[in-house]
Amino acid sequence: MGKLKLFVSNFLVYGMGGIIAKVVPLIMLPIITRLMPNTEYFGVSDMSAVVVSFCSALAIMGMYDAMYRMFFDRNEDDLAYKKEICSTAFVFTLCTSLIVFIVLLLLKDFIAEAFLGNKEYTYVVYITAIATLIGATNTIVSAPTRMQNKRGVFLITNFLSPILSYSVSIPLLLNGYYVLALPVAGVVSALILEVSFILLNRKWFSFRKFNFKYLKQMLLIAVPLLPNFIIYWVFDSSDRLMLTNILGIGVTGIYSVSAKLGHVSQLIYTAFAGGWQFFAFSIMKEKDQVKTNSKIFEYLGIISFVCSAFVFALAEPMFKLLFEGEYVVGYIAAPYLFFAPLLLMLFQVACNQFLVIKKTWPNMIILSLGAIVNVVFNFVFIPIIGMEGAAIATLCGYTVSVIVCVLVLIKMKQMTISFKFVLSSLFMVAFVLIWRLVVKDVIWISTLCAIALSVILILFYLKDVKLLFSSIKNGIKKKKTEESTDAEGTENNL
Repeated sequence: MGKLKLFVSNFLVYGMGGIIAKVVPLIMLPIITRLMPNTEYFGVSDMSAVVVSFCSALAIMGMYDAMYRMFFDRNEDDLAYKKEICSTAFVFTLCTSLIVFIVLLLLKDFIAEAFLGNKEYTYVVYITAIATLIGATNTIVSAPTRMQNKRGVFLITNFLSPILSYSVSIPLLLNGYYVLALPVAGVVSALILEVSFILLNRKWFSFRKFNFKYLKQMLLIAVPLLPNFIIYWVFDSSDRLMLTNILGIGVTGIYSVSAKLGHVSQLIYTAFAGGWQFFAFSIMKEKDQVKTNSKIFEYLGIISFVCSAFVFALAEPMFKLLFEGEYVVGYIAAPYLFFAPLLLMLFQVACNQFLVIKKTWPNMIILSLGAIVNVVFNFVFIPIIGMEGAAIATLCGYTVSVIVCVLVLIKMKQMTISFKFVLSSLFMVAFVLIWRLVVKDVIWISTLCAIALSVILILFYLKDVKLLFSSIKNGIKKKKTEESTDAEGTENNL
C-alpha cells in the first residue's frame, strides 16, 4: 500500500508539474503572437529554442539519466558516494557545456544562416550559446531535488519557470525588442532557477569530489542514450529547419505556433508517461502480460483517434478565435501535429515489450526508420504543400514507426492486435482523407464526421467499455462492503 501511495502521489505531483510547465506557454501563446508585428520574429525565437534543445542534449550527453541511475546504486546512508556521483556529473557536464558554448560562438555565422534564416541574426546565437550553457548545467544541479523526492520544490519551480520567463519577455516585446524578447527571457529565467538550485543543492556538488572511475561507469550508461535523443530531435525539429531553408523563417513562425497548439496532446502524453513505466514493469511477470499490454495499446489508440478527429474538425475555428493575421492559416498543420505525439505514446506502449524481453536495440532501429521517412517526406511535401507537408511528414514518420514496431512484435508473439482495431485504424485514415480532400472548409460537416467516427469506434469497443464500468462499479461496491465490515468490527470491539 505504501508503494501504491508513493506512486500515486508522485504521479500527481510530477505529472502536474510537467503539465503546468506546458500549459502556461499555451495560454500565453495568443498574447505573444499579438505583440509581435510579423511571424518572422516568432520563427527566429522558436529556431533559437531548437538550437538550444539540440546543443543542450549534446552537452548533457545522457549524463542526467546516468547520474540518476547510479545515485540509487547504494543505500541512502552512503552520502559520500552520492555526492561523488553528483559532483562527477556536474564537472563533466560543465566541461562539455563550455565546449559546446565555444563551438556555437565559432560557428555563429553558419548557425545564424542555417537555423535562423539570416546572418543578421548572429547576435541571437550569442544568447543561444549562453542559454545552452545555463540549461545544460541547470539540468544537473536541479537533479538532487528530484532524486530526494522533494515534490513541493519541483511543483513550485515548474510553475515559476514560465512565469519568470513571461515577466521578462512581455515588457521587452512592449518595448519593441521582438527578436530578443523570448531568447533573453529564457536565459534570465534559467539563470534564476540555476542559482536557486545551486543554493538548495550546494552540499551535493564539489570540484574536489570528481571521480574519474565513476565517470567511466556513467559514460557507459549515458553515451548509448545520445542517438535516441538525436532521433527524437529529428522528429521534432527537422521540419522547422527545412521550412526555414526552403520557405523562409516567417513560415517557420506560423508552423511553430501550429506545433505549440497542436502539442496540447502532449498534456495527455505527459500524464501517461508519468505512470506508465511503473505499471508496465509491475505486470511484466504476469502470464497474460502480452494480452494486457496489447489491450492498453488498443484502448489508447481509440482514445487518440477520437480526440484527434475532433481537433481536425475544429482546428480552423479554434485558430480564428485565438490568433490574428497570418497565424490563422497555421490551422492546417495543427491537427497532424496534435496526432503525432499520441502516436509516439502508442509506440512507447508497444516497444515496452522489447524492454520486457531485454532486447532494446530494435527500438532505436525502428524509430530511426520513422525519422528517415520523416526527413524524406519533408523534402517531398514541403515544396508542394508547405507547412502542411511538414506536419504530414512528421505524422507519417511516427505512423511508420508504430506499424513496423507492432508487426515485429506480432511476429515475435509479444503483441496481439484485434481485427476491430485494424478496422478502427482504417476508419481513422479514411476520416483524415475525407477531411482534407472534401470537408475541411465546412466545419459542421467535419464535426458530424468526427462524431460519426467516434460512435463507430465506441460501438466496436462497447463490450470493453461495459466491462470497464462494471469493474469500476464492483470495485466501489467492494470498497463500501469492506468499510461497512470494518465499522461493524470496530463497534463490536468497543
